[in-house]
Amino acid sequence: MQVFTYSQARQALATVLNTARSERVLITRRGGETFEVTLRPAPKSPFDVPGVTTRAATRDILAAIRESRSRESEQDASPVDKASQ
Repeated sequence: MQVFTYSQARQALATVLNTARSERVLITRRGGETFEVTLRPAPKSPFDVPGVTTRAATRDILAAIRESRSRESEQDASPVDKASQ
């Protein structure tokens, strides 16, 4: 654990932050207040997922999407539309 005075921390902020990456850092003020500096990890996105290995080519995936969408549009057609065909 490293302890810096407010003046030291102000003059060497980069050092304080680099130290806080690996150990506890305290900053004390003249009035007796003490502050702790800690590294906060960056939040991960829920969409940050590992990739999937597959033998499917891009054209195969796009063909499957097109096929799926065409089936959905056929199912969405109303009975009136189907009767008029």
